[in-house]
Amino acid sequence: MDYEDRITIPTPEGVSLEMTLAGLGSRAVAGGVDLVIKGLLVLLVAVVLLALFGGLGIAVLLPLLGLLLIAYDVGFETLARGRTPGKRMTGLRVVRSSGRPVDLMASAIRNLMRIVDGLALSYVPTLVSVLVTSRNQRPGDLAADTVVIRDRRAIDRARPAQVREPARPGAGALWDVSGVAPDELATVRAFLERREGLTPAARERLAGRLAGALRPRVAGADEADAELFLETLYDTKSARG
Repeated sequence: MDYEDRITIPTPEGVSLEMTLAGLGSRAVAGGVDLVIKGLLVLLVAVVLLALFGGLGIAVLLPLLGLLLIAYDVGFETLARGRTPGKRMTGLRVVRSSGRPVDLMASAIRNLMRIVDGLALSYVPTLVSVLVTSRNQRPGDLAADTVVIRDRRAIDRARPAQVREPARPGAGALWDVSGVAPDELATVRAFLERREGLTPAARERLAGRLAGALRPRVAGADEADAELFLETLYDTKSARG
């Protein structure tokens, strides 16, 4: 029996992406790992400032402390596809509630909210909010319209991943991908990133529906396999900007 919390997000292409929500336990572990790393960073910066400026270094450090801690989360979430080191270790990721990648503004909002729902209040608001909201969201997630998901199901980590040949190099060189919009490409990326967490039947069905919706917009597409088509489309469109 499977007790994991999931949400299903419809996309403009008519394809529904299923995502597994992170639970309180895994989020706590990820947060603990990040808290330790932040502590080490603060200690390192303090030592350097003391060595360079003496007692004045502490006066410089205190105003920068909050900025440093927020910059840690925002930097990793926006540059590492929603994953801080703690989230990467526990297989979690922050995304927009639409399934799109988290952007700078959303990340900044959810992390500034740590002033309200974080260490200052012993994480009580976070604990209550994650337990009572339908999408396991803390106040920062609610404000930024984000959710924390698992990259793949535990059962999939316990078995060998299905091996698939990569898209043929240069296969999309003659494809006209100008008709594919950026948000559609983001949907393709979301599927490619999360397909290992789907059951084989759901993976095949979603790939087929997504490829079927986008193939008419790609002139010259000659790849019949749905996933290879999506891989080639993503690589080609990304390379051309």
